[in-house]
Amino acid sequence: MLARVLIREANAADWPAVWPFFRGIVAAGETYTFARDMDEATGRTMWMLAPPSRTVVAVDDDGTVLGTAKMNANHMGGAAHIASASFMVDPAHGGRGVGRALGEYAVEWARATGFRAMQFNAVVETNTRAVALWQSLGFDIVATPPRASCTPPRATSACTSCTSGSDHRPGRAYGQRSSRAQMAPSRR
Repeated sequence: MLARVLIREANAADWPAVWPFFRGIVAAGETYTFARDMDEATGRTMWMLAPPSRTVVAVDDDGTVLGTAKMNANHMGGAAHIASASFMVDPAHGGRGVGRALGEYAVEWARATGFRAMQFNAVVETNTRAVALWQSLGFDIVATPPRASCTPPRATSACTSCTSGSDHRPGRAYGQRSSRAQMAPSRR
């Protein structure tokens, strides 16, 4: 574990540190359903979000970028109360608590911003560290559609949708197994 992880808003000067591990993670095709040959301009546009969405970086005491997350509304209109987020940790810094720090930050951002639920649309099921992390933060797996992702042979082809929220009206696809991940009442 790291002694300290600082999470701050990302800026254009952070992208050159993010791009190398972003490119490697995307090219591997094991955890994201992005085009494996994505160019840098496309990656920057889809990751570095403008407000009211938010992109952050996790840095160490020396300012080294360890990972990044982007947070945004998952849907519009009647489902605009559902947040989503995506995360990438530089593999050189994996297993040291960076993903957990980013995940906890994203959940708190969603609460503070007024979202009532949070959903991760496509967590590749062979990304067992991510699945375990989201479950430890109170998320439930609500669906695992077979053949939902075309991944390399060593990864399975299913994606998992993980959700957490405090709004449990009939017909809603929210899963919550603990109060640790409850969202605040919506201001939307």
